[in-house]
Amino acid sequence: MASVQERLSNARVQAFIGRDDELEGFARALAGDPQSPFVFHVVGPGGIGKSTLLRRMADRARATGRPLLELDGRFVSRDPADFERAAAPFLEVPGTVLFVDSFEHCQWLETWLWQRFLPRAADDTLVVLAGRLAPQPQWTADPAWAGLLQVRELQPFSAEQARSLLAAAQVLPQLRERVLRFAGGNPLALSLAAAARASDWSREDVWAPSADVLRTLLSGLIGEVPTAAHRRALELAAQAYSTSEELLASVLPEEDAHQLFGWLRGLPFMESTHRGLHPHDAARETLAADLRWRAPNAFVAMRQRLAEEYLRLLREAPEEQVWTVTDELFYLFREGEIVARLRTWSREDEVHDRPLQPDDLDVVLRMAEQTEGPASAELVRYWARRQPQAFSVYRLVSTGRVVAFTARLALPAPADPEDVAADPVVAAAWAYTEATAPVRPGEHIGISRFTVYPERYQVPSRVIDLSSSRAQAESARARARAYGFAVWQDADAWAERVRGSLTDTGARPRVGDRTYGVFGVDWRHVPVETWLRHFISATAVPVQEAPSAVSRSAFEQAVREALAHWRDPGAFAACALLRARLAADSADPVEDLRALLREAVDDLARDPRGARAREALTAGYFSGAPTQEAAARRMGLPYGTYRRHLRQGLDLLCEALWQRELHGAD
Repeated sequence: MASVQERLSNARVQAFIGRDDELEGFARALAGDPQSPFVFHVVGPGGIGKSTLLRRMADRARATGRPLLELDGRFVSRDPADFERAAAPFLEVPGTVLFVDSFEHCQWLETWLWQRFLPRAADDTLVVLAGRLAPQPQWTADPAWAGLLQVRELQPFSAEQARSLLAAAQVLPQLRERVLRFAGGNPLALSLAAAARASDWSREDVWAPSADVLRTLLSGLIGEVPTAAHRRALELAAQAYSTSEELLASVLPEEDAHQLFGWLRGLPFMESTHRGLHPHDAARETLAADLRWRAPNAFVAMRQRLAEEYLRLLREAPEEQVWTVTDELFYLFREGEIVARLRTWSREDEVHDRPLQPDDLDVVLRMAEQTEGPASAELVRYWARRQPQAFSVYRLVSTGRVVAFTARLALPAPADPEDVAADPVVAAAWAYTEATAPVRPGEHIGISRFTVYPERYQVPSRVIDLSSSRAQAESARARARAYGFAVWQDADAWAERVRGSLTDTGARPRVGDRTYGVFGVDWRHVPVETWLRHFISATAVPVQEAPSAVSRSAFEQAVREALAHWRDPGAFAACALLRARLAADSADPVEDLRALLREAVDDLARDPRGARAREALTAGYFSGAPTQEAAARRMGLPYGTYRRHLRQGLDLLCEALWQRELHGAD
């Protein structure tokens, strides 16, 4: 009995139409023809049949006994070292055939492939690439590659080939001409049309497979899905970068994920990879646009479910999976207005990042001095010594040259005086926390302190894309992170870019002769989940009120001063607390502040732990007792016990009033 692999291969042979020249040329190369190319590069638009041709070529290579390596460009890492590990047998095992489908998704590897990887191939190896983009002109024009590289652009099927495909798909003869008028020579459209029921062709349709036609075709092909659960699974697959059975089970826990995955897998526009299913690119965009138009609320709800599942994975996944999950998370937001301002999604000058190594330090310091001056370079040296693990260096994929670096610091509370004295930017970040909502012991702040890419200094770039992804992943995974900060030199430009996502702290610290803007978010006030939901809906992230006009320590001193002057009207009317925001915009600020203080003290009794504290404050400041000892006697307490309750009362009162200072009466 034939194996499953053999049966699949036989089925592909029977269903395969056309592409005779491409297959014959590849067959000659498999046979060892010395005049045959070493690299076959298949190019064409979405739906033209590139993946189908690659599978047929792989079957032929397998039939000759050749070892095969099959990679999908959608899931190729940015780091050439990862590609080399995955494709190691190509360099070691003679006769290996390397297939890379969807090459446009890893096109940034191209220069590295030609210059550094392919020349090291083992004997008698072959390469087949398939993608939407033609290779760069320097490779097709290079005499050294002229006899080794063959580029073939796939064309639509001829009318004869299209009829053969429909006949092989057992489309009823009376429907074939109408399908041809609908789909033209596009193999994807023909295959989808062939899979539709006869009842879907009850009317005349247009000739060419435009986007609107494909949308109509997909709707007709899917028709009425079996159940609401199947529809939700389809909505998930249209948005997720890849769909596994585990993802279905997590996002749709109330449904039978195994059954739904099997149904999705059987849809004619679904493709399978080692990471799961994904719709063909042309089908995905069409399907997503149709679903967004037909059921916008369900579309957004599914995106939110996926985001929350990715966020869970960010927090719980093994370290090696974090960046993959981050990419899939931001893939959901690629069309959002806020994300569009912050990310480039460009593949130009593609880079990958690695932790700072000792040998990188001289390059990093030189970059810092060239772009930000010697004072900044000294701070880079300072932080590289203090937190080397916070630094990442970015290398061009094509050449391996270091072109940028970033540093994402994690600073625990309380602030280290040495750090504050050394770095004005870090000092400004800590000052902002003190003026808004101080960081408690056990918490910490994160700050993207340096982003230095000399060739594209602090403008949207792939370096900033990747660093932002890393920063968000770290925020999601971190425990007890109170704040996140980003630092940019062109504060005005970045204030506009981060509008709706980060708060401009107003701080403009100077380092050397340069001024920087500091932007932040309080993760205690805006949880990461909330922050991401606003990205999904492309609305502004709720941010904190502007900081108080006074620091937390000065505010607490002003509260104590106001209580101490309670029985002296002249001194109370001049107390510093009247300059705080909670006393502003009042017709009679002195009397209103008195009422507010009494109300806040009385409110302490709502908590059983604050009842004695409230009594101590009342006895000490409002009862007329001439001394603290007299107040203790009024309460019938030993002086030491009274003082303990009074200290607790002052702490609770200052905290309650500080929250009102920051956030108002609510």
